[in-house]
Amino acid sequence: MSFPAPRPEPPRLPQHLLRTLECQQGAVRAVRFNADGNYLLTCGGDKSLKLWSVSRGALLKTYAGHGYEVLDVDGCVINLNTYSGTTPYSMRGTPATRVNCVRFNEEATVMLSGSIDGTVRCWDTRSRRMEPIQVLDEARDGVSSLKVVEHELLTGSVDGRLRRYDLRMGQLHVDFISSPITCVCFSQDGQCTLSSSLDSAVRLLDKSTGELLGEYTGHQNKDYKLDCCLSNKDTHVLCCSEDGHVYCWDLVEGSLALKLPVGKAVVQSLSFHPTEACLLTAMEGRVQVWGTEPEDAEADSIAAE
Repeated sequence: MSFPAPRPEPPRLPQHLLRTLECQQGAVRAVRFNADGNYLLTCGGDKSLKLWSVSRGALLKTYAGHGYEVLDVDGCVINLNTYSGTTPYSMRGTPATRVNCVRFNEEATVMLSGSIDGTVRCWDTRSRRMEPIQVLDEARDGVSSLKVVEHELLTGSVDGRLRRYDLRMGQLHVDFISSPITCVCFSQDGQCTLSSSLDSAVRLLDKSTGELLGEYTGHQNKDYKLDCCLSNKDTHVLCCSEDGHVYCWDLVEGSLALKLPVGKAVVQSLSFHPTEACLLTAMEGRVQVWGTEPEDAEADSIAAE
């Protein structure tokens, strides 16, 4: 006689506030985990970038010298001089207008930036030449977000287009979203793309065909460049909101799984831990760290083991 296997428990979501970091760098424009999730980086309206310990909430280093407020940073690579607290090099050939987003490839040999002038510029980080090695200018308005995975580059633009460049094959694929895009990302399995836009919708598309697989609504995104992302196991879709919450939907069912109250202002940015159910949110001049259990409960669990 056999019995049916028990149904797996649904993934637990980060909804307990573990700590708040008062960043003291003006408005925090973006917050990002690094590749292993042990550190976080905050981008400030005061033109600074700060590196923090996630577990201790301690400030480790402040990087200054930027000409404009810092709007994005790639958490996958900390390509900074941690001893002097300065960036190791600057880039010529950057547009005179604002840079909205930056990313490195996996080997950190190429750095890419998306700008308000509609271009994506690529630099060889190993070369002494500071001019870009390639400029992609297909967007008809500002590039608001970009992601790089292996040989693929995904960009979102204010012109409402989601562009995916296959850099190995030299091909460009375009999907029309119909509303200015604020954030883009790949799913963890590499089969889908996720984008948020100023019509207060988050869309999941099949990467190869452009088919709409899911649409997630209920949050507010009409005026600001806000982040969206997938959880570390592709089970949930998360997005910032102008009403002071982070919305979290079940990816398959499309139902709202969690409406996380962060505060009374716009939640500007978020970042999901690469391997654990831990979330970062940024609102005004502070960053919040969220977990599945209150911190005291986590400490008791570790002690019991």
